Amino acid sequence: MTSDPLSATFAALADPTRRAILARLALGESSVSELAEPFEISLPAVSRHLKVLERAGLIARSREAQWRPCRIEAAPLQEVADWVDRYRRFWEARLDRLDAYLRELDSKEKKHARKGRKRRRRETH
Repeated sequence: MTSDPLSATFAALADPTRRAILARLALGESSVSELAEPFEISLPAVSRHLKVLERAGLIARSREAQWRPCRIEAAPLQEVADWVDRYRRFWEARLDRLDAYLRELDSKEKKHARKGRKRRRRETH
């Protein structure tokens, strides 16, 4: 399917149903039938979504007697957060430079306005 874990994670997260399943699992373990409740899709369709999440390492399934709970696995999400964080720092640095440039323009504009007021005062006196 995908060649690297980060790509597999992004591919799994691309679907809104799978993101909703992860959000539910962030609250605690759930069975497949509990996870399927809010969706208007079949139980086999939910199972297919769970398989994608499991292959991406985002969930783990276990077996406790007749109950087969699913739980979220956070490590791949941390990898996504780390990847996104690099770009967050990039954009913050760009925005910081823009902010400094705008402050410089504002300072020059205020300085220019003060000179204009002084000139007008001298002309009126």
